[in-house]
Amino acid sequence: MNKKNILSTIIVFTSLLIISCSNNDKFEIEKGKVGKLTTTTKIDQLDAIFKNDSIVKNLSEGAQGNNYFQEDDEYLIYEKGGKLLLTIMPKEQLDSTSTIKSIEIHDPRFITNSGVNLNASFSEINSNNTINRIERTFSSATLFIDDFNATITIDNEELGLKDFNTQKVTLAQIPDLAKMKSFTVWFH
Repeated sequence: MNKKNILSTIIVFTSLLIISCSNNDKFEIEKGKVGKLTTTTKIDQLDAIFKNDSIVKNLSEGAQGNNYFQEDDEYLIYEKGGKLLLTIMPKEQLDSTSTIKSIEIHDPRFITNSGVNLNASFSEINSNNTINRIERTFSSATLFIDDFNATITIDNEELGLKDFNTQKVTLAQIPDLAKMKSFTVWFH
């Protein structure tokens, strides 16, 4: 090979590496970061960040509304083609300058440095992360992971427990192959 072909090959390889790394950044989860969203991202920036995707806005009626049980505002991010990626909840309702309170992950391409994604089993979560505490509800157990400020919910069925019971659950009781029901990253 001559020098010109070697140089061309190096440029193509470097370009592919840069493109590959920037695409992975789109799905990276860290403490205070989910893809291109950070703790300082404001709700009014979502349209620009997800300009190639679709955003469905489910807004509450706030304090002025008649329905006191109305859920919080939520912004559903859909990839072109209709795949749900994220559900974003703002800290302040009906305020476009609010920052983000939480992001529920719906796409397994979003992944932490320790390899946790929506398809991770309990053993994969537990082996590379510190689970700070477990809270039990009638239908599930919630794992609190401070490493990336997230909660992971596992259904009672995955735990081998009967519904409508609030007995304590320990890490040792959770089966290694238990799959998560939901994965939420918190920005507080």
